[in-house]
Amino acid sequence: MMSLGWSLVWTIINLIVLYLLMKKFLIGPVLGIMEKRKACIAKEMEEARVSREKAEELKLQYEKSLAMAKEESSQILENAKTDARQVRESIVKNANNEAAKIIEAAQNTARQEQENAMQGAKKEIAQLAMQAATKVVEKEVSPETNKMLYDQFLNESSDK
Repeated sequence: MMSLGWSLVWTIINLIVLYLLMKKFLIGPVLGIMEKRKACIAKEMEEARVSREKAEELKLQYEKSLAMAKEESSQILENAKTDARQVRESIVKNANNEAAKIIEAAQNTARQEQENAMQGAKKEIAQLAMQAATKVVEKEVSPETNKMLYDQFLNESSDK
């Protein structure tokens, strides 16, 4: 029985030595590598979280600057519309003023031409009246009498 006992003892000792050797040379390094890998993964997770937060901050900044750009562009567009409206009103006002001046000048010219035509007509009528009066009277009339008849005719025609 003893051979069985010693063999059992040697087997147990071999198993203990094998366990200790495996623990020192196999399990220890594997656990160390696993811890390093776990730390590396945790570090990468933290870096990914920080990168995600930075990306979200950049996204918010981008959205803010995009909103500001839209607001600025709408403000510029509104200013341009206002400026264009003012320019248009100024152009229309100037055109209306020019048209009024042209109309006034045309009316003045028409009045002047009408007055000139009236003066010419008065002279012709006076001459015709003088000729008619000369034929009716059939006598020699002095230039003073002609002048008097002429003035009298003009006064009567201007009263009517």
